[in-house]
Amino acid sequence: MIQRIKELQKLVEEFSPVNIAEIEEFRLKFLSKKGLITELFNDFRTLNPEEKKIVGVEINKLKQFTTDKLNELKSSLVVSDNSEVELDLSRPGDSFKLGTRHPISIVRNEIISIFTRLGFVVGDGAEIEDDDHNFSKLNFPDDHPARDMQDTFFISSDMNVLLRTHTSSVQAHEMSELKPPIRSLAPGRVYRNEAISARAHCLFHQIEGLYVDKNVSFADLKQTLDYFAKEMFGEKTKIRLRPSYFPFTEPSAEVDVSCTLCGGKGCNVCKETGWLEILGCGMVDPNVFETAGIDPNVYSGFAFGMGIERITMLKYGIKDLRLFFENDLRFLEQFNTAY
Repeated sequence: MIQRIKELQKLVEEFSPVNIAEIEEFRLKFLSKKGLITELFNDFRTLNPEEKKIVGVEINKLKQFTTDKLNELKSSLVVSDNSEVELDLSRPGDSFKLGTRHPISIVRNEIISIFTRLGFVVGDGAEIEDDDHNFSKLNFPDDHPARDMQDTFFISSDMNVLLRTHTSSVQAHEMSELKPPIRSLAPGRVYRNEAISARAHCLFHQIEGLYVDKNVSFADLKQTLDYFAKEMFGEKTKIRLRPSYFPFTEPSAEVDVSCTLCGGKGCNVCKETGWLEILGCGMVDPNVFETAGIDPNVYSGFAFGMGIERITMLKYGIKDLRLFFENDLRFLEQFNTAY
């Protein structure tokens, strides 16, 4: 029976009418109460349940395809005075809907655009990483909490191979393989074993920057991040740096921007503080340089990292992280930009 369906499908595909009468004749032959497709449905009743699951789908596909083709022929052809069928060249073409970029991609590209204007070069690395580049070369002690099974997806029994927990692993490779000066940007997916909620996910996106050269200071870091904040959130945006701790930077800081919704006056989004946290940063720890073979007495540098979802939520006022992963067209179609 499947073979009969295929034969009828081929006849429909090859059908090319000369006049309107042929279109109607073809419709009666296939779709009328005594047509060929109706006969297929009659024979379908005699099949066993397992065969019906397969054949029923194919018959419905054939019927829909035949109906669509006949409608297309009727709408695209006109009849001349001598009853010959001609193409209607004045008929407007079929419109098709353009897609839009995902908001994560939009913000990722915008961040990259801002930092490449400062001379940063985009790098890339594997999402499956070894412990050495994900932790050890970044000055993570053996007993650091980030090594715990609850935070990291290990994919080898010896816990030496894992899904990277941050894109800093790309920077660990670059510092070992490249000679300063280094000015790199590392965007990509990262993975952490966390419960999925409105504010957390086991898969998310980061973008991290690294600048290594002679005489790089904390003032260079602050100026770079101030430029980024103004380009991303607006010229009136202010930043503040709060002391913090990261294993691979010393000194380290958390960076806040003035709330874009209330202008720093205080609202429920910024919890009445007037500030929103966007990223972490700091001067590269000398131990990281030594591990990578870079002389910390000659070179200095800074690093920063941010979650792209976090920046996107702040930029567009999105309150639930899960919306980025649900493929809801009502949500995604709100974003349309050149980036």
